[in-house]
Amino acid sequence: MHPVRPLPGYLVQRYHGWKATSYSENRAWYRRLADEGQRPRAMVISCCDSRVHVTSIFGADQGEFFIHRNIANLVPPYQPDGNQHGTSAAVEFAVTALKVAHVIVLGHSQCGGVKGCLDMCEGRAPELEESTSFVGRWMDILRPGYERIKDTAPEQATRALEKEAVVVSIQNLMTFPFVEKAVQSNEMTLHGLWTDIGEGGLEYLDPATGDFLPV
Repeated sequence: MHPVRPLPGYLVQRYHGWKATSYSENRAWYRRLADEGQRPRAMVISCCDSRVHVTSIFGADQGEFFIHRNIANLVPPYQPDGNQHGTSAAVEFAVTALKVAHVIVLGHSQCGGVKGCLDMCEGRAPELEESTSFVGRWMDILRPGYERIKDTAPEQATRALEKEAVVVSIQNLMTFPFVEKAVQSNEMTLHGLWTDIGEGGLEYLDPATGDFLPV
């Protein structure tokens, strides 16, 4: 039996609706993107969470953002060890090939990956400790952030760790030689953001204080 099946009907209907409206009304723009290639101004590293809609938050058009999504919007440290690194490859392509002017790490509230990391670090998720857990081994990236917030009050710990996911990722970005070079030469800037899904709020990481402040 072949594992692939036809697209669900509701997605087919939505595609045809998009083709007849948004695409039809902007046909020249889509063709220009196809012919001239992409020139995104920024790379956004965000969570896979379906509630985080980067283009909607910033009112972005097609071709404006180079977007990479993974569990908990994490960037691992620079580690050219011969293994496959999807996030590192995306960062390399954005910085060295696309020459983006900005790299934005966008965290969010109610992040399941971050909650899993918190539970794992506090002994409540033994399944994530297993060597076979892809999620658990990915969330090991955030352990340094947990060490900084482990004494935080329980009701504030998850949110604090969500913001640490942004901080850790930015710190790890700076371990990539081509990122460090682009930042130090003022060819590119790094930005840390956190969004509250329910309230629609957006906070930025203040480099002067290390705090997250409202945009």
